[in-house]
Amino acid sequence: MRRYTLRQLDLFAAVARTRSLTRAAAEFHLTQPAVSMQLKLLEQAVGLPLLEPAGRGIQLTEAGREFAEHVEEILERIQHLEEVAARWRGVRSGRIRLGVVSTAKYFVPRLLAQFLRSHPGVDFRMTIHNRGQILEELRANTLDFVIMGRPPEGIDCVARPFAPNLLGVLAAPQHPLSRRRHLKPSALADEAFIVREPGSGTRAAMERFLSSHHVKLRTSMEMSSNESIKQAVIAGLGLGFLSLHTVRSELAAGRIVLLDVEGLPAERQWFLVRRAARRLVPAAEEFGEFLVREAEALINSEGNLMEVLAHVRSKRAAPRRRKAKE
Repeated sequence: MRRYTLRQLDLFAAVARTRSLTRAAAEFHLTQPAVSMQLKLLEQAVGLPLLEPAGRGIQLTEAGREFAEHVEEILERIQHLEEVAARWRGVRSGRIRLGVVSTAKYFVPRLLAQFLRSHPGVDFRMTIHNRGQILEELRANTLDFVIMGRPPEGIDCVARPFAPNLLGVLAAPQHPLSRRRHLKPSALADEAFIVREPGSGTRAAMERFLSSHHVKLRTSMEMSSNESIKQAVIAGLGLGFLSLHTVRSELAAGRIVLLDVEGLPAERQWFLVRRAARRLVPAAEEFGEFLVREAEALINSEGNLMEVLAHVRSKRAAPRRRKAKE
């Protein structure tokens, strides 16, 4: 009988998921040589090569890909077993694998912190990627949940809305449109936009809005992160279309202005998504219920976005009122 250790299976699953010995080693706080040694012992026990070089990295062999699918199932069942034991011990624990699109990283840590106050034994493994990378992990069924702004198509998933997601057009304070009120969407036709990469949920929402008003998108730059777009907008390089969660502090400080465009901010939803066939450990099920029940209030606990916007607009209008009195 061939025997493998759970440690070896854990390490192999991490390498299969990340396609990197370095990232797998960091995840388990081990050195890369230590991980390599355990994987070699696993291959010897299996009697087959599971990994092979690919350029400067590694990839799974054909046997390795099939082996990885079964390893994920085994580890998931072991996690369920640990959860059963934890419930009998009266301990709230378990591991939750959470994928987060980059736009949501501004509020998700606050939600996790609140959940962990009452569930200190839960271990979150969180990955933050763009939408395309998150969808790859969702297809591979390596995540318990994904937090994203638009449920995927073509994947058998369960999606539950849990909080509003406001999106709008942003500009530098000195931009000519920044002090105009009740702009028609057509006023954006000649403006250059700094946009996210194709496939981004934010970009898709922007394109849908402009297209619905027969405005052709004119792009000046394409960037893969919200932070880069924010800095470019502040520098006056163009307009941005972003979730207002990403610019809450900049709006309040007056470093960025939300353009007063009819039909905006657009209200979308944040969704908690999981594969329909994925079996969740009890801790993950409880986290899902917590998010749907409490996330919206927690996200707004530092000040409702609409209140921030009202405050910003009142400050913007104040100089005009003073000038009229003079």
